[in-house]
Amino acid sequence: MTSGLVHHKELNLDGIKIFYREAGPRDAPVILLPHGYPCSSYEFRNYMPPLADRWRLIAPDFPGCGYSDTPEEFDYTFDGYTDFLERFTAKLGLSKFTLYLHDFGSQIGLRFAISRPDSIASLIIQNGDIYEDVLGPKYSTLKAIWEKNPENSFAEIRQGISKEEFQREFLNDVRPELAAAIAPDLWMLHWSLMTDRRKDISAHIIAGLKDNLDWFPRYQSYLRDHRPPTLIIWGPQDGYMPEASARAYLRDLPDAELHFLDGGHWLLETNLDEAVSLTRNFLIRHG
Repeated sequence: MTSGLVHHKELNLDGIKIFYREAGPRDAPVILLPHGYPCSSYEFRNYMPPLADRWRLIAPDFPGCGYSDTPEEFDYTFDGYTDFLERFTAKLGLSKFTLYLHDFGSQIGLRFAISRPDSIASLIIQNGDIYEDVLGPKYSTLKAIWEKNPENSFAEIRQGISKEEFQREFLNDVRPELAAAIAPDLWMLHWSLMTDRRKDISAHIIAGLKDNLDWFPRYQSYLRDHRPPTLIIWGPQDGYMPEASARAYLRDLPDAELHFLDGGHWLLETNLDEAVSLTRNFLIRHG
C-alpha cells in the first residue's frame, strides 16, 4: 500500500487563521475529516497517509482547537462550527466528498450534511452518537450536571476541564493492554494548547450538548431520507457510545456496512490498519 505525505497548511478564512492537514492528489475524490473533542486534526495524522494514493484527505482544526486561531467574535456552538465547515469547504472549492463523522464532529458534520445533502458522496461513521435511548453510562454524569441551573452547570463543567480529564477522555473504557497503546501525546499535546479562553469555550460546547439532543431526530431523518452509502467502524469499548449506539444507526440506514473493532472511542490509535483497510474497500465501491 502506497503511503502519501501529509502537508500541514494554513489559510485565512474571513480573517481567521485556520490550520489544516492535507494529503493526496488535488484531483482525487475528497474525504473531509472534522475532528472530535478534546482533539484536533492530529487524530487523523496516521489515517491520512495510507489512503492518500487514491483520495484527497483534508482535516481542519476548528477555530478554538489545535493550531487554528481562537477569535473572540466566532460563534462557538454547533451551528457556528457548521457554518465554519461550509465556509472552509467553499474556500477550498470542495463540492462533493465523503464525510467522516466522529465524536462531536458527527454532530457538526450531520448539520452540515442536512444543509448541503448534495455534497455528501458517502459517510464514514466512527463512534458518533445520535440516538438518545442508547447513550452509554458515562452520559449519566453529564445528564446530572445538565439538570442544574445553567450557571452552576457551566461552572461544574468548567472546573472539570483538566489534564487528568483529558487523559480519561482519551483512554475512556478500553482495556488496560489497549490503553497502553494509546500515546500520552494525545492528552499532553492538546492540554498544552488549552488557554483559559479555550477552557471556557469547551465548557460551553459540553453544556450545549443538552440542547443538541433536540437535533437527534433531525439527524436520523436526514439519514432515513437520503440514505447515503455508509461505513460504520466502531470501537465498542466506549463508555459514552457503546455497541448499541452503533447498531442504532441500522434503524435509519439498514444497508450500512457495520464493523466492530477491538478498540474504543479513539480507535485510530489502536486499530488503524483495520480502519484503513475497511475504508479503502468501502470507498473503492462507493467513493
